[in-house]
Amino acid sequence: MNKTLAMVFTRNPELGKVKTRLAKTIGNEGALTIYKALLNHTENTIRKVNSDKAVFYSVSINDDDIWNNTIYQKHLQKGNDLGERMKNAFANAFKSGYDKVVIVASDLFDITSNHINEAFKQLDTSDVVIGPSPDGGYYLLGMNYLHSQVFEQKEWGTETVLNATLNDMQNIDVHLLEEINDIDTFDDIKNIPELTELLELVNR
Repeated sequence: MNKTLAMVFTRNPELGKVKTRLAKTIGNEGALTIYKALLNHTENTIRKVNSDKAVFYSVSINDDDIWNNTIYQKHLQKGNDLGERMKNAFANAFKSGYDKVVIVASDLFDITSNHINEAFKQLDTSDVVIGPSPDGGYYLLGMNYLHSQVFEQKEWGTETVLNATLNDMQNIDVHLLEEINDIDTFDDIKNIPELTELLELVNR
């Protein structure tokens, strides 16, 4: 067993259920198309990482999708909010014997395997690794043991999450990766031809 685990949290790709802020501008079908493209990019990225791999579904586990059953452990997210769901995922990973655990979002166009490999490397000397996003949240969180306070009393989905998380870890060695934008609104994709071209196909 590899002692490192890369986890991905994903929403089941269903029309009207993903990228709702983006859908306000481009419609539900366009938002679903963009989200599926981001999922494919995330899968291609995670596949290149030398670690065990797991995908956590929001609603139901799909045994026949882009996440190959021979490569990815498949789990259902469990908890009342994002923090509780992430805490449970990390706790189960450490209980299973992993020494380093990283979780990444599934809506990132700019993420590469280098970001995840760097996170694992930094966990050799840091307790926690965070990949900040410009909206005040984070796209990656890595730990070498469970820090429960990271997941508690946060206003998930707001611009306060990153600062609140860092405030909770003032006595912990934290390494920050480079900032990467996640995809939430049309402004986030309008300068990415690979994504805007997909919308042109949808609108034909």
